[in-house]
Amino acid sequence: MAAISRSKPKRLLSILSSCSSISSSSPHSYDPEADRNETLISTAISILKEHRSRSRWSQLKAILPSTGIPPSAIVRILSALRNRPHLALAFFTFSRCNDLLSFSAAAHIAARSRLRPAALRLLSSAVRLYDSPAIFETLTRTYRSFDSAPFVFDLLILAYLDAKKLDRAVYITRLLLSRGIHPLLSTSNSLIRSVAKLNGSDAGLGLYQELFGSDNPRVSPNVQIFNTLLLALYQDRQSDRVHEIRVEMEKLRVDPNVFTYSILLAGLCEDGKRIREAKELWDEMAGKGIKPDIMAFNAMINGYCKAGEMEMAEELHRDMVLNGIDATCTTYEHLIRGHCEVGDLETGMVLYKDMKRKGFGAGVEVVDEVLDEMCKRDRVDEGLVILRKEMKREGFSPSRRSYEILIRGFCERGMMEIAAKLQAEMAGRGFEADKKVYDAFVEGYRRIGDEEKVMRLCDEMNHMITFKESVTEIH
Repeated sequence: MAAISRSKPKRLLSILSSCSSISSSSPHSYDPEADRNETLISTAISILKEHRSRSRWSQLKAILPSTGIPPSAIVRILSALRNRPHLALAFFTFSRCNDLLSFSAAAHIAARSRLRPAALRLLSSAVRLYDSPAIFETLTRTYRSFDSAPFVFDLLILAYLDAKKLDRAVYITRLLLSRGIHPLLSTSNSLIRSVAKLNGSDAGLGLYQELFGSDNPRVSPNVQIFNTLLLALYQDRQSDRVHEIRVEMEKLRVDPNVFTYSILLAGLCEDGKRIREAKELWDEMAGKGIKPDIMAFNAMINGYCKAGEMEMAEELHRDMVLNGIDATCTTYEHLIRGHCEVGDLETGMVLYKDMKRKGFGAGVEVVDEVLDEMCKRDRVDEGLVILRKEMKREGFSPSRRSYEILIRGFCERGMMEIAAKLQAEMAGRGFEADKKVYDAFVEGYRRIGDEEKVMRLCDEMNHMITFKESVTEIH
């Protein structure tokens, strides 16, 4: 991966040293309003620090002016309470102030006291009310005054991510990088993951270059960062590019973990054509003393099933159970489909019943494989019973293929009335009859000798094909 250069990062405090602090300057002439504010501030601080929790809020409310506490006074009071963070945050809530300076002061107090959830909540509120440059500059300007912690800026990035404002999160990150401040690795990981999810793996790799692209970066990526990149490539079906990531990991001496291997195995096993490479990777993982997890086992089982090597898939399944790892819904789905695809319906049905007994619900693709194999064995009635039971399960909807398989099966047996009812149900779910369905009905009626319906269906099918061709030409 190409490296990028960046100026040597500066220390955070040196960058912020020129920022102004929160202070009260003495006026050149007597100002009654300022004098009243000073009295209000000192009295409020005294009440908050010295009175019991039950009485302090009522006494504080009694001294407040009808217009409430001025934002500048709130910041001064928060500054005085910064070593008592819970009290300071309670006062901020009491003040009901939405001023950006007050938000920043409260966030700094929470951050310096490692009250991460509280700081994140405050910044999440701020990002809904103010523009990103204003928030960043206010946090920077008040940083030293509250002796804050650097990760307050990470929390600002995370607040934007939580608010689904990815462009603002990236903008703040670039502002930090331009000032020599690097986000925490966990924050960088969240950013890369969000960018890759929304804009694709190429965008995720581009952000990685911005964050870690220097030849001698101050902060080196960890295995979680690389796992995020590998997962993004896998989800974008760019598994052929994972070699770039592995080379980068080796260059930076970042050791893969079990999740790394699980993603790599999933990419190799996706279609079963690279199962030998997957086995080499599996052996490499074992050689490093890394025990496979359920994701790794499921990936390899899927690869063997796709390759039609069911004995190896079952052997891995047994090894998994012996190692104390319970089979998941995905494990069962791989095995059921694998056995059905090689024509072993009986073993597939044993696994299907075991899966149901354990409370797992099969996906529609798995159900379709079972239906298809049942229809091939003239067990279409059983297939319909299975589909009806699955349809009672919340979240399950039959596919077009589900209906096509059963319609074909009943038509092959000459049971046209049931096939017609299924076709009507299919249409009610928005699946129009296509050539496969028409062909099934034509053969079915021909089998029972009803040539009149055969001719009528052939005419309908020809009209349908002609209409679809004309629509295609128009578009």
